[in-house]
Amino acid sequence: MPLTIALPKGRLTDDALIWLARAGWPLPAEDPGRRLIAPSSDSSMHYMLAKPMDVPVFVEQGAADVGIAGLDVLRERAADLFEPLRLPFGQCRLAVAGPAARAGRPLRLDAYPRVATKYPRLTEQYFRSRGISAELIVLSGSVELAPLVNLADLIVDLVQTGATLRENGLVELRTILDSQAVLILNRASYRLHTAALDRLIDALRAAVAEKKIKD
Repeated sequence: MPLTIALPKGRLTDDALIWLARAGWPLPAEDPGRRLIAPSSDSSMHYMLAKPMDVPVFVEQGAADVGIAGLDVLRERAADLFEPLRLPFGQCRLAVAGPAARAGRPLRLDAYPRVATKYPRLTEQYFRSRGISAELIVLSGSVELAPLVNLADLIVDLVQTGATLRENGLVELRTILDSQAVLILNRASYRLHTAALDRLIDALRAAVAEKKIKD
């Protein structure tokens, strides 16, 4: 029976496929186009393409045996998964950002700040741990727009280069979490397919080690 691997659509897809190829796991025989599930060239695996936030759900619930997701997504979802290996791509950080005028100003000086984010769980934890009562505004995209139209005072979002923030007059104020890609496994699948999944883990770990030596 083929294993199913859930991959995030978007910025992590290409790197995930590259590292699976380096590990010796076959890639899909052809471009899946708009198909959301595609078999590998040797039919030993099915690839499932899902929204990044949904990948941990598919794996935790057993719809996929294994997946690749960002650490930010895993901590936001708080899914019960086996995380055997962090992968050397998808590096970014979850950060608090706001207008440049707020740079250097303690966050606790803001009484009940309005914070726009796609990460309500992590955002609430961060502000609550600092004794700040923040009003959360949950958005699904264009979080940087919120301060520009006075919808929010601050935002919490992923930052890679910071270019989008700068283009919109925003600056990074605090880092909540450093993120990168993580290999995740369904716990029941690991018990049922230990040998196959251990081969995957070992092959990816060896590919990572080889890359480090070459660098």
